Amino acid sequence: MLAALMLTVPACAEGNRTAQDVIEEMVVYYGTYGDAARPQINALLGELEGLDADKAAKWGQIMEMWQSLGNGIEINDGILPDGLPDTDELCLIALGFQLNPDGSMRDELVERLHVLLASAEKYPNAYIVCTGGGTAADDATATEAGKMAEWLRENGVSPERIIVEDKSLTTAQNAMFTFDILADKYPQVKKLAIVSSDYHIATGTLLFGAEALLHEDAGEISVISNAAYKAPSGTLSSMFQAGALIELSGDMKTAFEIYYETYDIHELPPISQMTGSESGK
Repeated sequence: MLAALMLTVPACAEGNRTAQDVIEEMVVYYGTYGDAARPQINALLGELEGLDADKAAKWGQIMEMWQSLGNGIEINDGILPDGLPDTDELCLIALGFQLNPDGSMRDELVERLHVLLASAEKYPNAYIVCTGGGTAADDATATEAGKMAEWLRENGVSPERIIVEDKSLTTAQNAMFTFDILADKYPQVKKLAIVSSDYHIATGTLLFGAEALLHEDAGEISVISNAAYKAPSGTLSSMFQAGALIELSGDMKTAFEIYYETYDIHELPPISQMTGSESGK
């Protein structure tokens, strides 16, 4: 487990630290210690501002977003709430789930699709992005997004509404590749609603919200709502979220080390040293 690792941050010679070094250290601190690391996060944001003021402004907003989501997010069970714009400025983002080896959809993905269909019927003018690449061990032609799009068409959703993002293998890539498509072909989209399992909503909201700040062509897109399938199990750790944010920042190697729990960060001090309290509070 990541919690059992001796997590450390690679030391950089004084004066040789890059903005990327600071961003990764900041994200790992928060992923490891949460709100208790806030003084260190503020110090690192100050260092980042001296290196790249634009990145400091964006990552300051991302860290605030992460903290806010960590303190709780309202999740809409089964369908999007009332009051969202019923126009093509709204886009429903369907997050994928690993396929069975034969390329068929697992039950959890089908349940997410029922939530998506109910929400799409409630907002018939919204676009729908199906996300997720090839994750079927025995069928190289099957993709999560492709299977979801096929199911939607079979259940009466107009093909003109459906956007297929079928290259991604992670939630971070879901966000990056979706924003590429929206910026290129759907500039009218300004509002996003995340559809996934309940335990995945906060992570999806964080990553799409962060990419809205980081993507150079995102314009004024924002995440405004969600709808979720209430899964019987499932969880995503704050360190998984840290890895995903690092992937968004451009460092896929480190991100995958975190995903696979092989990341070794040297010299990350105990939280007590950061707060001056043995209890870390």
